Amino acid sequence: MTARSITAQAPTAPRTSDPQQLVPELADVSAALFRATGNRSVPRATIGLLQLRAGQIVGNTYLTVLHTDLLRKAGESEERITSVSSWQDSPYFTGPERAALALTEAVLQPSAHGERVSDELFAEVCEHYDEKALATLTIAIGQVNFFVPLALVCKPTPGKTFADQWA
Repeated sequence: MTARSITAQAPTAPRTSDPQQLVPELADVSAALFRATGNRSVPRATIGLLQLRAGQIVGNTYLTVLHTDLLRKAGESEERITSVSSWQDSPYFTGPERAALALTEAVLQPSAHGERVSDELFAEVCEHYDEKALATLTIAIGQVNFFVPLALVCKPTPGKTFADQWA
């Protein structure tokens, strides 16, 4: 196994051509996911926080910078944004946000104990979210996961929107 370099340079351009130009259907899939997560059953801030945590978990700078920037533009405090990576002991998150972050981690990280989303975690999440909101949270985790391969393979430039990469 090759060690990752800690001196890697940030990309100045993506590695690939615009995936949306190559596969135009991508725009429809992306738009549908954004509509599904924007149904207002879960606060936009909660979705942004879980998507930032997902970017951190998969170790992708582009996604982490993107979701940090989106949270800032939405008016989230620096304390909340910077403590997403250590949310478990941070005083800045509500019970529902903690449940969403725990669900995100359970889905995205392997479990040494078998099932990733335990019955206990599911029950905890259900204390905060109704069925529609739970479905929306699940789609929001899937939404960021949909973009993970694009971010890892295409390696877009951090700080630029996905659309601006190929403009």
